[in-house]
Amino acid sequence: DVQLVESGGGSVAAGESLTLSCAAYTSSSARHHMAWFRQAPGKEREGVAAIDNAGSATYTYAVQGRFTISKDSAKNTLYLQMNNLKVEDTAMYYCAADAVNLQLARGYNYWGQGTQVTVS
Repeated sequence: DVQLVESGGGSVAAGESLTLSCAAYTSSSARHHMAWFRQAPGKEREGVAAIDNAGSATYTYAVQGRFTISKDSAKNTLYLQMNNLKVEDTAMYYCAADAVNLQLARGYNYWGQGTQVTVS
């Protein structure tokens, strides 16, 4: 079992930056692949960025060059550095984890509660 707790959301002006964090709590020794998703009101949840156990990252086209996903394995923490934020980045952001490398697919087994990002 894996518990995920996101933090770092907030309200910012367009062009500014935010860094989201996701702390993972697990008693399992299995290493999990992780990702960030977002869901805006009235829209489906979409994959934003994913990172596998080897550290390879995948991004959705809309955030390429602006967002960076990273992880600190020693701290069991996932990050999403978001630069040059746009109004259309406004959404609830969720952290996800799975033993299978799902990249940006939505079938992750473990999800956090979400953290709100609002860009105006």
